Amino acid sequence: MDTQLAESSPLLDLSTRSTLNDYSDIAAASGLRKITCTVEELPHDELGSITRATATAVIANPWLGTSTTHDLAERTEAIAPLLAKMLSDRLLDALGGAKHVEAFGKAAIVGTAGELEHAGALIHTPFFGNLLREALEGSSIICFVDGRGVPGESLRIPMWHKTAAATRTHYQTLEMSLPDAPHAGEIAIIAAASTGPRPHARIGDRTTDRVITSEILKGIQL
Repeated sequence: MDTQLAESSPLLDLSTRSTLNDYSDIAAASGLRKITCTVEELPHDELGSITRATATAVIANPWLGTSTTHDLAERTEAIAPLLAKMLSDRLLDALGGAKHVEAFGKAAIVGTAGELEHAGALIHTPFFGNLLREALEGSSIICFVDGRGVPGESLRIPMWHKTAAATRTHYQTLEMSLPDAPHAGEIAIIAAASTGPRPHARIGDRTTDRVITSEILKGIQL
């Protein structure tokens, strides 16, 4: 049986394959209903422009109807890498390659028939996070938002610098809406990235901050 299964399901090398056009097999394996991208450009006097993008995959919840003690690992390992590949391919295409990406973030929203842990299982493990980080040539932990939602959901996806998370200039959020997702039995998974900082960042940075402790509370002037 194992031999027959291996013959009917050959291993794929997705490391160099683009998923921008030919991805029907990946879509079927991940339960993908649709994938969408958004791109916005922010004019900047000094930087020319800052481009920010999101890529969103809406899939059938693979754990629908399971209990809160159900092991999520098997489907996480099977599906999360496929989502990381599809979403990172689209971000790289929208932003001109990893060399242009400076900030990144991620999100997952599960429909009302699922549980919050189902959303987390698809973005909070190395099977998604490590692959997205490697594709975008980052080293920082990827900041995130997750939750439960209904079609028409609006959310703000946080982002920070892909290699220096404490760089305050790159703390930013990207607002987006999901007009028809997630349905009750679905999960929406989002990856976001930016080619630059906030347009008018000017609140300093941790490298230039003076030391602040609770001692300042002893001399507050109102």
